Amino acid sequence: MKYFVTGGAGFIGSNLADRLLNNGNDVIVYDNFSTGFPEFLNDAGKFKTFRVVRGDLLDIEFLTRSMSGCDFVFHLAANADVRFGTEHPDKDLKQNTIATFNVLEAMRLNGIKKIAFSSTGSVYGEAAVIPTPEDAPFPVQTSFYGASKLACEGLIQAYCEGFGFQSWIFRFVSILGERYTHGHVFDFYKKLLKTPGRLDVLGNGKQRKSYLYVQDCIDAILFAIEKSGEKVNIFNLGTDEYCEVNNSIGWICSSLNVAPKLVYSGGARGWIGDNPFIFLDCSKIRILGWKPKYTIKEGIIKTLSYLEENKWVLDRQ
Repeated sequence: MKYFVTGGAGFIGSNLADRLLNNGNDVIVYDNFSTGFPEFLNDAGKFKTFRVVRGDLLDIEFLTRSMSGCDFVFHLAANADVRFGTEHPDKDLKQNTIATFNVLEAMRLNGIKKIAFSSTGSVYGEAAVIPTPEDAPFPVQTSFYGASKLACEGLIQAYCEGFGFQSWIFRFVSILGERYTHGHVFDFYKKLLKTPGRLDVLGNGKQRKSYLYVQDCIDAILFAIEKSGEKVNIFNLGTDEYCEVNNSIGWICSSLNVAPKLVYSGGARGWIGDNPFIFLDCSKIRILGWKPKYTIKEGIIKTLSYLEENKWVLDRQ
């Protein structure tokens, strides 16, 4: 198989590219390197079946040419910074929704019919049902990021109906692990390196979140594609647990052997659009036979170990 991976120089995308190559496939990574790192592709670059294309998803003509000859698209590129959506509302629209439309059009023009898409548990907003299943009713959207991803899902489903595409849509919790470059573990570690005696925390520390280790995430994606064959396949991906932000802080501080003063700000929500409780019902993919190998605590510690061994990542942000 020849795979086209958008955002393939990023956190999840580069790990996925490595897995696909190690499984004997051809891979084209398409990335504009606005947030992806060339270093994340060092392992992939050892394969003769790998090629990287520096390009922007908003350049549909170049995108279409670059995708020629591929069999399957993994669309992982996106603006993933939820916190600052209100500072630039058009960024999620352009980099998520319009970019996804361009990917779908490039697929149509190239005769490619299969796509896997990285969506988000944020599409559920502040869900009325916890844990939240895939068929939960959608509430009012609370973030530009979540709204843009939900729009992407709608476009993908319409292309499946209109042009005979087949899709796998994955609604992730927050992902952790090697090559992680943004999120709470990254932020806390960077702050603690600078001021080990004080840690500023957005929110009240009681926000409840679920997380998934990146290799578990990739296992689940590839497993679902192999085991499910509907026209549109939608899966929540996460662990069967959640933790408070304060729990995570405790694990991080214990691992680093620091005891900072915690300074909270922002109330129950750390930023506009933040959901204080995210916990997805993942029984749909569990029934197929997949479950994660790592707990949230293990994923956080593995992420912290990666950051300690790769401090150069901190300087790029």
